Amino acid sequence: MPKMSSESVALVQRITLNGPTMGTRWSATLDADDSLDVTALQHDLAAAVNQVDLQMSPWKPDSDLMRMNRAPVDVWVDLPAEILEVLACALEVHQQSAGAFDPCVGGLVNAWGFGAHSDAPDAHAIRIARQAQPPAAHACLELDRAAGRVRKRLPLQLDLCGIAKGYAVDRMAQVLQKHGVRHALAALDGELRAVGGQFSGVPWSVALENPELERRAVRGVIELEDLAVATSGDYRRYLELGGARLAHTMDPRRWAPVNNGVASVTVLARTCMQADAWATALLVAGPGEGLAMAQRMGMDVLFLLRQATGLIEVGLGRLGRA
Repeated sequence: MPKMSSESVALVQRITLNGPTMGTRWSATLDADDSLDVTALQHDLAAAVNQVDLQMSPWKPDSDLMRMNRAPVDVWVDLPAEILEVLACALEVHQQSAGAFDPCVGGLVNAWGFGAHSDAPDAHAIRIARQAQPPAAHACLELDRAAGRVRKRLPLQLDLCGIAKGYAVDRMAQVLQKHGVRHALAALDGELRAVGGQFSGVPWSVALENPELERRAVRGVIELEDLAVATSGDYRRYLELGGARLAHTMDPRRWAPVNNGVASVTVLARTCMQADAWATALLVAGPGEGLAMAQRMGMDVLFLLRQATGLIEVGLGRLGRA
């Protein structure tokens, strides 16, 4: 722990900023001295997350994502560099996860009632989405990042909800660093990224949520320093259908919502975009394939599995349990 004089301690204060975005709220907790322009930082943080929302939201008809979804096949579409960066990462994780993470599940999301136009499954739309589902996203979507454009090889609907919030947190971290902040924790829903540790010299403490349906409860604590964490689970957004609970995350291999006994997956990574995408991929892959995949890649993950006797924890790397 660094040695601090009473004068240096007096100059540094804990600041908390937050605001609405993407149907939830972003927040930033930071330790900084009184030279920081807090008003400008608040403005720039809000602008960064709102730009991601404006570009990548499936709920905004005029977003760049929806403009891409409306584009005909084999026509190049100019897109901002930010969404191209996210698409490139999404396709990389798609390949590395053997298709468990798929940015082309927009049709399935809408058909199962988790999209912007319906809140209930539509059997006819599900059949159509299954027939239209591309065999491999990386073969059906062509990126030309140098020219800032994308084109679809098949009629498909993109959905970046499994990665966009993580990217928004990374953008927040970049804004904080640009303003000279060296000790901060940026957060958006279950995605968080630490810029350094706390000014006191200890890491940031982040709560690991217990996967309960009706209330929020802390299961444990994770420490972050220059690291990101994301959690995907089956307990926040879901539909009740015929006595069954259907999670909002789509399994592109089954053309249906995830139903594999995984309550949640938490992933540590250098960027929140990577952590977010891999948490989704491993949730879809399930306890067998997902754990083997994470172990093969040397990832830091924690699976919470639903079993008849209750929740079982299985962790790897820094999230392994002694």
